[in-house]
Amino acid sequence: MQRSLYTADHKAYREMVREFIAREVSPHLERWDDECNTGREVWRAAGKQGVIGLGVPEEFGGAGQPDFRYRMVVCEELAQAGAASLSSSFGLQDDIVIPYVADLGTDDQKRRWLPGLASGELIGAIAMTEPGAGSDLQGVRTTAVQKGDEWVINGQKTFITSGVNADFVIVVARTADAGSRSFSLIVVETGTCGFTRGRQLHKIGLRAQDTAELYFDNVRVPEVNLLGTEGRGFFHLMEHLPQERIGIAAFALAAAEAVLAETIRYCFDRTAFGQPIGDFQNTRFQLAEMTTECHVTRSFVDDCVRALNTGDLSSVDAAKAKWWTTELQQRVITRCLQLHGGYGYMIEYAVARAFLDARIQTIYGGTTEIMKEIIGRAIASHHGRSKASPNRTFYE
Repeated sequence: MQRSLYTADHKAYREMVREFIAREVSPHLERWDDECNTGREVWRAAGKQGVIGLGVPEEFGGAGQPDFRYRMVVCEELAQAGAASLSSSFGLQDDIVIPYVADLGTDDQKRRWLPGLASGELIGAIAMTEPGAGSDLQGVRTTAVQKGDEWVINGQKTFITSGVNADFVIVVARTADAGSRSFSLIVVETGTCGFTRGRQLHKIGLRAQDTAELYFDNVRVPEVNLLGTEGRGFFHLMEHLPQERIGIAAFALAAAEAVLAETIRYCFDRTAFGQPIGDFQNTRFQLAEMTTECHVTRSFVDDCVRALNTGDLSSVDAAKAKWWTTELQQRVITRCLQLHGGYGYMIEYAVARAFLDARIQTIYGGTTEIMKEIIGRAIASHHGRSKASPNRTFYE
């Protein structure tokens, strides 16, 4: 069954991305993992090559290409290369930071930040999670108080992707005590007095993706650094979730497919009891099940991407795609590791690295449990049941 999602232009773009990865990414993967950082050079190379920043309007230095299928190509090719850390970091830039600035920013903000984001000269991050607040936004304690023509920010954030390399951070801060209208988005740039980075966090997977704690001690930023509308931070987050979650889903499925393809090759090269292990019925049944699951899931993800491109993707369908693909990723990679036997436990094998990198996928961007709650609430609402308590605000 051939996919009809891509056109000749996407296929040509794929060849360019594949060549970029072979030249700028694959030779450095082991070093990046050892150093727990990709550095900045690959970002500049990606910007120059058009691997990141395609969605930035042309007037601000981008290609002005919002077609998410190009992002799908990047996700798929990085998954084939086993570059999960870089894919996650690029996804943050292209699926979260750039859309926030492009959609919510003033003309001045767009001129300040979009050209650098498109070229890879600037790396952005978003700081929402705190030690006591993840999906539950009511737990956010970081505050921003307006004093004159400045915002004064105090608080702490953790698990911040690109927290070490980021040139600026979009901070989710409490600016009032008014339920869902309590939060605003404010940009803090590197070098601002009182803004410091804590330790780089060491994770079981995505080792090359820099993740850090951030501290804000009477950080003063200009009033004009407010991104979007004061008090509408929660709504701004909700409006941009579909693209973020489809980006996660795209990589999850691509990673599962890549590991499965490698495992199929392994099963027919590796012998046991005088024959390839792929000739045993149990192995074939497992390969058949995983192949079917991936093919069926691919159809749904492709449909979600089409809907995203036309502006018709609902938050419920994005939640379905996010939880299903990331849980599928866990299942497929775990079963593939088992089929590799003892070699699957060796870090030099791609399946072992994929196993470690995959674990975060069901957690960040909204946990599987939150995704199911969103879907369940929609079902209940359709049948006339109350969706949730009005005081309940979480990262939907």
